[in-house]
Amino acid sequence: MSRLRPIRRTASAWLEYAQLPRQARSIYHDDHHGILKNDPGAERAVDAGIAWLRRAQDCSPNHDGGVARHYSVTTGWGASYPETSGYIIPTLLDAGLSGRSRDAIIRALRIADWLKSIQFPDGAFPGGTIGQTRVPVTFNTGQILIGFAAAASCAAYFRESMKKAADWLVETQDPDGCWRDHPTPLAMGGEKTYETHVALGLFEAAKIEPNRGYKEAGLRQVDWALGNQRANGWLDQCCLDDSTRPLTHTLGYALRGIVAAYEASGNPRYLDAATRTADAIMMSSRPDGGLAGRFDSAWRPMVTWVCLTGLSQFAECWLRLFRITGRADYRDAGRRANSYVRRTMIIDGPPDLSGGVKGSQPIDGEYGRWQYLNWACKFTIDANRLELDLG
Repeated sequence: MSRLRPIRRTASAWLEYAQLPRQARSIYHDDHHGILKNDPGAERAVDAGIAWLRRAQDCSPNHDGGVARHYSVTTGWGASYPETSGYIIPTLLDAGLSGRSRDAIIRALRIADWLKSIQFPDGAFPGGTIGQTRVPVTFNTGQILIGFAAAASCAAYFRESMKKAADWLVETQDPDGCWRDHPTPLAMGGEKTYETHVALGLFEAAKIEPNRGYKEAGLRQVDWALGNQRANGWLDQCCLDDSTRPLTHTLGYALRGIVAAYEASGNPRYLDAATRTADAIMMSSRPDGGLAGRFDSAWRPMVTWVCLTGLSQFAECWLRLFRITGRADYRDAGRRANSYVRRTMIIDGPPDLSGGVKGSQPIDGEYGRWQYLNWACKFTIDANRLELDLG
């Protein structure tokens, strides 16, 4: 029997560890010894993830229909989070329409109804968890627009809310395609390349309202963003807090928006840009499917922990690019990434953990420290659903 490697901690880390609840210590111990679980497979991971999102909605302390931002192994359930609740809507609708969860459609429309009730009169939404800020924010509005577009495809009741959000984004966009006037107060200032994921919301709204300029506005933003792409696929100005070593989460947002621009337009320029970034990050992935949580502009890993959210986002992008290009290396990279995330999940365990996805692997990594994040779970479900669809 092989020995477990020793865990080296600073004095402050030892003190923090000593104060952890027993459950958190167990997870920490396994993570730092590199213990990954058996791969449960995509089917079980999707079903467990949907069950966890349902619990996160039920356990939000706000009891408003929104999905709790996270479950923390140190402090419990967080408040409802409008931004990510918005783009969880299509994930739940898919679960309901595919027969995976009988009440998922009702739950998705309940989220949309709650978001409709908190929308500003001009169509925008605030940043942060519910009540955290009261200023309109471009990025959050774009993420909620993704949800309204999905809800409007099922219920015309949400069409006006969708149009209000999309119209506000079009009206506040600068002529060069960038959004500068309504940044989140919860991240560092400056332009954000990852707002291609706002463009994704406009592309979704354009499917329902094709004659209101939504697709054109989304493509303008992606055109602006590609001015920040280097020859090696690197994307400048693409992080919440450190553009010199961005999170794979925000890089994943950016790549998904570029892929969506190709899906919406068929313009090979966007596919060329998407493959340039996708190839670079794929070359930096580990044999086990993991991916460092931060990179520098030469695609060198800057941290040892894995941002599981970003890994699932890249898995979905690689699998989408496989569907577009037929390249087997994209399929294989997506499958490896999905398998890695699945092996970090608890599938049959305490209900607050079962089916959830941590912010970081190990759990005390920098991103979503000690937390299971609702958007990590959402992107993991989406990536695994795509893997199942592709066969």
